[in-house]
Amino acid sequence: MSTILGQNQYGKAENRVVRITRDGRTHHIKDLNVSVSLSGDMADVHHSGSNTHVLPTDTTKNTVYAFAKEYGIESAEQFGIHLARHFVTSQEPIHRARIRIEEYTWERIDTSGGDTSDAGTGAGTGAGTDAGPAEEPRHSFVRTGQETRLTQVTFDGESWEVVSGLTDLTVLNSTNSEFWGYAKDKYTTLREAYDRILATDVSARWRYRWSGGDEPAPDWDESYTRTRKHILRTFAETYSLSLQQTLFQMGTSVIENRDEIDEIRFSLPNKHHFLVDLEPFGLKNDNEVYFAADRPYGLIEATVLRDGAEARIPVDLARL
Repeated sequence: MSTILGQNQYGKAENRVVRITRDGRTHHIKDLNVSVSLSGDMADVHHSGSNTHVLPTDTTKNTVYAFAKEYGIESAEQFGIHLARHFVTSQEPIHRARIRIEEYTWERIDTSGGDTSDAGTGAGTGAGTDAGPAEEPRHSFVRTGQETRLTQVTFDGESWEVVSGLTDLTVLNSTNSEFWGYAKDKYTTLREAYDRILATDVSARWRYRWSGGDEPAPDWDESYTRTRKHILRTFAETYSLSLQQTLFQMGTSVIENRDEIDEIRFSLPNKHHFLVDLEPFGLKNDNEVYFAADRPYGLIEATVLRDGAEARIPVDLARL
C-alpha cells in the first residue's frame, strides 16, 4: 500500500443540551452546545470498514444527555471532565477524548421592579385585590448579551488539559486611546490619532495549570467570572497607545491575579470608528460623530504566558 493513515478522530458535534434543575419554585438553567471527538485504535475501520472498535456517534450523543441527568451540569468544565473520563476509561480502543463546549448564559427575568396591575385604571371594580400579592415567578429567563463561554477538555487516560475562554465580548472605550508614530510609506493615508475610539470583540482562551491527579481542580465558575472581570477592568483602565499594548496588559492582569492559569491567548479585531467629515455641511466634528466600519478590520492576536510556562494554545483559535 502506497499510503498510510494519519491523524484521525470522530465523534458527535454540536449536541444541544438544556438542563433544568428544579429547586421548588426556583429553577436553574444550563444551556450547552457539546461536541465530542474521540481518537485511538481506529485503523481497521479506515482500512477495512470494520466497526469493531467504533463507538457509534449516536451513543456519544446519548451519553451527553444521560450524563446531564445523572451528574447534572455544575459547570461546563466539570461536565466535560465527566464525559472525557467516561469515553477513555470505558472503551479500550479509545485513547483520547476531546470535549468542546459552548455555554449560553441566561438570567432571571425580574418581575418585581414595577407595578403592571390594572388597579386604578377603571378596568374593573377591584377584582383580584383580595387575593394578596402574587409570588414572584422564578422560572423565567432572558439570554444575556452576545458573549459565549467556551471550554475544551482533553484527556488521554493519564493527564488532563482544560482550555476555557469566551468569544464575542464586545467592548469600547470612547477616549483614552491614541495611535500615532507608526511606519509610513507612499500608500499610507491614515491620519495619526491622539484621541480615538477603541473597540473590539474579545475572543480569548486560557489554559489551566490543573492536569488531574491529586491536585484539586479549580472552582471553574469562579475562575471564569474573575478572569472575565480582569479582562474587562484592564481594558477600561489602560490608557492605550495601541491595541497590542491593551492586549498585553489584559493578559498580564489575568496571569498575575489568577494562579490557576498559565497561558492566555487573545484574538482582537480592531473595530474601527472613523470621524465623519462634517465640514461640507458647515459643522465641526469635535470627536462626536463616527462611522463604525465592520470590515475590513485590523486583527491583533497574541499569547501572554506565565514565565516558564509552555505555549500550548493554538495560534489559530479556530483550531481549538
